[in-house]
Amino acid sequence: MAKVSPLMVAPPLIFAALGALFYFGLGREDPDKLESMFEGKPAPEMTEAALPGYAAITPEMLAGGEVTVVNFWASWCPPCRAEHPVLLQMREEGIRLVGVNIKDQAGNATKYLADDGNPFMAVAFDPAGRTAIDWGVTGPPETFILDGEGTVLFKFVGPLVGSDYEQRFLPELNEALGR
Repeated sequence: MAKVSPLMVAPPLIFAALGALFYFGLGREDPDKLESMFEGKPAPEMTEAALPGYAAITPEMLAGGEVTVVNFWASWCPPCRAEHPVLLQMREEGIRLVGVNIKDQAGNATKYLADDGNPFMAVAFDPAGRTAIDWGVTGPPETFILDGEGTVLFKFVGPLVGSDYEQRFLPELNEALGR
C-alpha cells in the first residue's frame, strides 16, 4: 500500500474549507451587514473623560428613558465632516445625540465643534481609542442607536449620508423613536 504524504492532502483540504467558508458567507441573509456583537445588549462602558469645555457622557444619558444616538467621530476624519450637517439637523429635530471624539487632539476637536457647530449634548474624549475598542468601533464615523434603557438597537458603520443612511439608518432610528 502506498503512503500518502500530508503535503498531498493539505491543499485539497484547505481549498475545500475555503470553498465552504465562501459559500456560507455569501449565502447570508444580508451580506453587506456588519454584525454588531452589541445589538440587543446593554451599551458598553463609556469613558468618564469629556472633551475640554463640554459635558461628559453620563450613564443616565445613555439609559435615561429616551432613545439616544451615540456617534464616534474625529476632527481629522473626512467622512465625519461629511455627516456633520446631518448630525446638526438631527439635533434640531430634537434627537438626543452624544459624541465620542476618538484618536484626536483636544484642541483640534474643540476648534472643529466651535467652527462647524456642536450637535451633541455631551462629548466624551477618547484620545487613545480605548472606549472605541470597547464598543467595537473599527474607525470613525460609527453611530449607535440606544433605546431608553441603554440597550444597543443598531450599529451603523460609515457616514450618515446618502442612500445607505436613508435606507438603513433612518428606518432603524424612526422605529426606535416610534415614528
